[in-house]
Amino acid sequence: MTINRREFIEGAALVAGSVAVTGAPAHPADTAELPTTQMLVTAIVNGQPRTIAVEARTTLLDALREQLHLTGTKKACDRGECGACTVLVEGRRVLSCMSLAVMQEGKRITTIEGLEREGKLHPLQAAFIEYDGFQCGFCTSGQIMSGVAMIEEARAGWPSAATPDVTKSFTLADLSPREIRERMSGNLCRCACYPNIVAAVNAVAKEV
Repeated sequence: MTINRREFIEGAALVAGSVAVTGAPAHPADTAELPTTQMLVTAIVNGQPRTIAVEARTTLLDALREQLHLTGTKKACDRGECGACTVLVEGRRVLSCMSLAVMQEGKRITTIEGLEREGKLHPLQAAFIEYDGFQCGFCTSGQIMSGVAMIEEARAGWPSAATPDVTKSFTLADLSPREIRERMSGNLCRCACYPNIVAAVNAVAKEV
């Protein structure tokens, strides 16, 4: 059956009226008033099992900061561009603002708060202090977390875009300042402490 334009408009008006009468949301923004469905997620955070209830769209960053109160992980660009929110998931560096909390079920997560052991700073944390690798400090936790993972990636033999010959086995001895700059390029520092950051990472890489 075909309908003409007038019949279509009249029918649409009737549908709109019925929605308004029944109280159904007429605009997507109105759905914010509806109850949200939460999910329980359990992960090993800094060595401790933690269970939280999160809405499906909650980022790992927001879950860490707002629910677990681990505010060392910083919320900066919130779009995966600056690296300030870097944490380790199963030993790999991850941008927590671009990862959903519900994806972390059963996984090992390490934040900047989990690096120290029995009150002793991680070697890279100590190196950042020694080499003055920060000014405002907002990006520092992400820089350190990325540096810790990067050293392990180099130890595992992973090449980078700066590696001259990817057919040869990569070792920590090959981790030059140029390599460090390339591998840390996803972490931005608005204070431009890059030379000091590279020096701190380089010093620790030579010791491990």
